Amino acid sequence: MSLKTKQEERIFRALDAFAIELPSWAFANTGTRFGKFLDPSAASNIGEKLADAAEVNKVTRCCPSMAVHVEWDFPDGVASAGLAAQLARNHGVQIGSVSPNVFQDQQYKYGSLANPDIAVRTKALDHILDSISMAQAAGSRDVTPWFTDGSNYPGTANMRQHKRWFEEGLAVAHGALAPNQRLLIEYKPFEPAFYHTDIADWGMALRLAKAAGPQARVLVDTGHHYQTQNIEQIVAWLLDDGMLGGFHLNDRRYADDDLTLGSIDPYQVFRIFNEINHFEWETGATADIAYMVDQSHNLKPKAEEMIQTVMMAQEIQAKAAIVDRQNLAIHQASCSLIDAEECLKSAFYTDVRATLVEWRRWKGLAPNPLKAFRGSGYLERVSKERSGRAQAVSSYA
Repeated sequence: MSLKTKQEERIFRALDAFAIELPSWAFANTGTRFGKFLDPSAASNIGEKLADAAEVNKVTRCCPSMAVHVEWDFPDGVASAGLAAQLARNHGVQIGSVSPNVFQDQQYKYGSLANPDIAVRTKALDHILDSISMAQAAGSRDVTPWFTDGSNYPGTANMRQHKRWFEEGLAVAHGALAPNQRLLIEYKPFEPAFYHTDIADWGMALRLAKAAGPQARVLVDTGHHYQTQNIEQIVAWLLDDGMLGGFHLNDRRYADDDLTLGSIDPYQVFRIFNEINHFEWETGATADIAYMVDQSHNLKPKAEEMIQTVMMAQEIQAKAAIVDRQNLAIHQASCSLIDAEECLKSAFYTDVRATLVEWRRWKGLAPNPLKAFRGSGYLERVSKERSGRAQAVSSYA
């Protein structure tokens, strides 16, 4: 068997096991805090979002689920969740992770689970508990809260007390999980809190997850880090502790830009995926990771950017799958720095696109998902159907 054939087999196995969850909000009109530009193809309800997600899955065979935000997707609570689950099944997909919204309403001006007002803390916790019930009704495993709690000015918040309030609230939320559910705790160093954020980094999220209970994990948003931070090291440590629950995949140039995955630094995405592949090679275990996309498609066509993202993720996963693990481990053990680095870079610079085409053909897919989507007429049809109505602008920024 030739080396090329071995590489193809490794890529095929990696792609067969690789699934990416699409975000419902990326199919809606979204944007920045400065402006939101309307798209005639934008979805305005959960049914349209699921239809778009199903179309992306149709041409990629990689996106079986769609993440939702309860504020925008489940307006009637548990009843909405059950209906959405049925709509998803009708489209051949399923509801994925469920995100509570404890950062938008007026009462959260000074925080949610760490708000000094006990009434607001109670309201935030009740909303998270309701979100867990909605996730159960939708058949969703992962509940993914993100918190903006913190402060903008020194001396204006008791940071130790905030920590204790978070420990208390997350422990209660963990207690409401069904046996098959997980609580994925996300972190972010700044914005909208600029002096201190209560869950600012992976260590804080890890500490809170362990305190919450055994079904809690850490969620890594690739845009939620300071410039030049070594995200792959964070991933490696969380993997080693069994605490990496999932990703919000995107790219950034400056901060939390929510740009298309790999559009700025594909080598960083590769380094992250490499750590996961190396962990699985060393341990012989498959890491239980939810790969979720979190991007704001303010300028690019929404479904097309999702397809572009999925294609990039598949390409980088394929490159990570063909790293010569045996030789890399030998070079690392002998401190052969140049050989180890060249071993890693060799996989990154390998052109795997022809193998991706072969995998798609083997799956009965078009060689180029983006071209297939454009040729389907779907975008033109939904743009015509949706452009005649009043365009709602999502409050997502």
